[in-house]
Amino acid sequence: MFKRTLLAAALACAFPLGFPSPALAVSDADLAAEVAKIRAEFDQKLKDIQTAYEARLKEVESRQQAVAAAPAAPAARQDKLGQVGSGSSFNPQISVIFDGVYYNDNKKGGGVEAMEHIDGINHSHDHEGHDHAELERGFNLRETEIVMSATVSPYFDATLNLAVDSGGGVEIEEAYFDTRALPAGLKLRGGRFLSGVGYLNSQHPHSWDFVDQNLAYRTLLGDHGLKDTGVQLGWTPKTGSVYTLLGVELLQGNEQVFASAGEEIPDDVLPGVGGLKPKYAGPRLITAFAKFAPDLGDDHALRLGGWVAHGRQHQEVHDHRDENPLAKVNGLQGDSTLWGLEAVYKFDAPGAYGEGDLTLAAEYLWQRKDLEVAFHEDDPAAIGLGRKFTQDGAYLHAVYGFAPNWQAGLRYDITGMTSKVEREGAADVGYEASDRWTLAVTRRLTEFSLLRLQASSANLYKDGDKDRVNQFFLQYQHSLGAHGAHAF
Repeated sequence: MFKRTLLAAALACAFPLGFPSPALAVSDADLAAEVAKIRAEFDQKLKDIQTAYEARLKEVESRQQAVAAAPAAPAARQDKLGQVGSGSSFNPQISVIFDGVYYNDNKKGGGVEAMEHIDGINHSHDHEGHDHAELERGFNLRETEIVMSATVSPYFDATLNLAVDSGGGVEIEEAYFDTRALPAGLKLRGGRFLSGVGYLNSQHPHSWDFVDQNLAYRTLLGDHGLKDTGVQLGWTPKTGSVYTLLGVELLQGNEQVFASAGEEIPDDVLPGVGGLKPKYAGPRLITAFAKFAPDLGDDHALRLGGWVAHGRQHQEVHDHRDENPLAKVNGLQGDSTLWGLEAVYKFDAPGAYGEGDLTLAAEYLWQRKDLEVAFHEDDPAAIGLGRKFTQDGAYLHAVYGFAPNWQAGLRYDITGMTSKVEREGAADVGYEASDRWTLAVTRRLTEFSLLRLQASSANLYKDGDKDRVNQFFLQYQHSLGAHGAHAF
């Protein structure tokens, strides 16, 4: 009642009422009609003001809840390590991020192909989706990201990330909702999204500290990482001074090199005994992850984590006729498991514009596919025989701010320390490890623009032969529009 009285007084000052002059001769009916009209105008203006202020209040409260609910690491400043709230339903955040690269190598442009076809258990099985690593010698426009996010109600946030390639093709990278009001530290995400496993997996290319993806991710997860359609349930329990995040995901299992179903035998191959099973109903891929961050004070942050992903239906078709016309086509099916460990340390130095900041990150990934022969063009007797594929990979990188707005990154990545195929009824096959050293220097002109110079030298193995590949990159990146801060 008190608020209504104040609003009425404000309206009286803001909108002087035009009562008829008492000198004019008017009837009681005219006066009654005028009073009714004024009351209706007053009620409408009061309603409009209340609606406007309530909308503004909800918007501010929603942003406040988003900041409070974001899983911030209990260390460095929130603006660097936490997440900020998205835009409101009245004003969604929209950003466009484009990424250009000048590329060259010592293989007359063949370095990219060599990187994609190194020895390993996934070298013959492509995954769906575009490839962030497709480059030719000279100038390249890599994918352009269009990001839209908003608070759509007091209960949900929504995010859309589109990837536009240089030819104009558009792919939905992510399209998901997040809940805002679940109790007990719970949060639900649904749609198409990058999985929460690992440290780098949920990062888009524009937030990488290097131009390209590390070898462990590229060979075991694919260049875009583990991304799929489904739901994710996260829980942040109250654990005192140790920040804890636990999560589980139920995913359809359509896009991973280690969890892909629905393969088909090529049309030009005669049917043989056996065959691949139809797709199981989803979810066909289940993940679980845990992350822990002890409180080290305001300037230091440490996060440790582990995760596992299990695909209950994996299929792959081996067709090497483009390499050997006499090769025979065969198909395998079964299940797969992938797990990983992560450790990330960050120091937030007192220097301006990132001077003295330090990030150390390391991950180890291990994959196992338990399959059996489901189809063999030349040897029906092989159907049903087991095939176990094993491979691992790791990376370690350090990024240091050696001057304001300047940083240097050093990375070592390796894949195939353990890389073999155990074949029932036949000899086992082993592969050599491929590794690489990378140095990158980045100049952040502003928070919206950067230039990066990167050089790498790799020892790659294909069919047992060692290949030295040296690559050179010069990258520029620009961001247009509002874009929320990146997570830890």
